[in-house]
Amino acid sequence: MAVFVALGAFLMTLAGGWVAQRVTDRRHLVLGLAGGLMLGVVGLDLLPEAIEAAGTPVFGVPAALLLFVGGFLAAHLVERLLAGRQVAHGASGNHGDRVPQVGLTAAAAMVVHSLMDGIALGAAFQVSGSMGVAVALAVISHDFADGFNTYTLTSLYGNARRKALLMLFAAAAAPVVGAATTLLFTLPEELLGGYLGFFGGALLYLAAAEILPEAHHTHPARSTLLCTIGGVGFIWLVVGIAE
Repeated sequence: MAVFVALGAFLMTLAGGWVAQRVTDRRHLVLGLAGGLMLGVVGLDLLPEAIEAAGTPVFGVPAALLLFVGGFLAAHLVERLLAGRQVAHGASGNHGDRVPQVGLTAAAAMVVHSLMDGIALGAAFQVSGSMGVAVALAVISHDFADGFNTYTLTSLYGNARRKALLMLFAAAAAPVVGAATTLLFTLPEELLGGYLGFFGGALLYLAAAEILPEAHHTHPARSTLLCTIGGVGFIWLVVGIAE
């Protein structure tokens, strides 16, 4: 049953990527929406789940929050290192240049996140049918945002359309693979929570330091801000329905 439901997530992920491709003439709106979706996913979905699963305090601070900060710093460090390597190899000195590897790394993290979605889906169905349906609703709904963000992140950093599509299909297939693996094993809850915290921090860095500034750089329009707010509101709606 979980694998069958994961096929719905597969289709929703592809739909999100398709929408991201089709609105390239409104790039600032796409980026504004992507930033809002990412902010909503981190603050309203990933972080609460991470704290619930891995909230054991470490020197007075929940482990999930420490990993969240670690993920933010790791994303910043990786981007700085890759940017420095690009300059060292004589790449163009344009301030607006983006490092393609950063986009691919971020998209790969989205793929792993989608894989974890599938694992969570399969585990929920192992507990009970009602819990499985609740998790399925959340996974299928926000996988649209995952597909949208995966394609946007990959292409934003200058990767070819072929690579963006490849990462999109990987993100779409990941929930199906994750759900299938639950037939073989169950991931410890604390490990899953720690991963979600770390990934949430990395995703927030990309949204706050890259996506949103880029969205408002050339088109500081009210419509861009409304798209960002709408993205957050959409995730809030999805989380509320799932609960």
